[in-house]
Amino acid sequence: MSIEVLGISGSPIKNSNTDRLIQAVLDATELEFEFVKLSRINIRPCLACKQCVPDNICKVKDDFPELAKKIKKAKALIIGAYTPYKQIDGFTKALLERFWSLRHVNNLLRGKLCATVLTYLSPDASENVNQSLAIELKEMERMELIGQVRIKGNIPCLTCGEGDECEMSGLRKRYGPDARASDYPYTRVEDQKEVWEEAMRIGRLIGERVRTTNRG
Repeated sequence: MSIEVLGISGSPIKNSNTDRLIQAVLDATELEFEFVKLSRINIRPCLACKQCVPDNICKVKDDFPELAKKIKKAKALIIGAYTPYKQIDGFTKALLERFWSLRHVNNLLRGKLCATVLTYLSPDASENVNQSLAIELKEMERMELIGQVRIKGNIPCLTCGEGDECEMSGLRKRYGPDARASDYPYTRVEDQKEVWEEAMRIGRLIGERVRTTNRG
């Protein structure tokens, strides 16, 4: 059976909060799905060569053309990102740039269901990135955005091993000069009850919409 929902994560961390919440949304749909981690494949930013204009097929020789086949076949996309340096991560940014190849003339993503997952440290930055995601997906790609969910993430200094002594420590910048990694337990998305419940709601809604379409 072909996949009906495709989950895509821009987080490079193994089994990250972003990954797990995307997986939770996918599970909640109760549909056939596939999960793709962008850090494990090679997708470059758009080269603006415009060779995709005649047929909506990107000619750059990396892994996007194969991923694009799955994107086009899927009835819904769950896109997960995070916000290093208060902006969207490079993996997800490159993916979104490459959506340009699917937009020319025929707009192949028009009407496709989608949802976003975003892990953040700065609430203000997450609001800006979330808005940018919504603008691209709804206004540029003309997809149907079912929902957006945000996860409070973790400072990398909690797990790098040098966070207590490093003069560049994000712990000290955020929590004060005496902050230590041991004082701030690692944040798990499963412990953010409202976030988890919203993800389940979005997943169930996507599942219902796809099944209704299939019956029609």
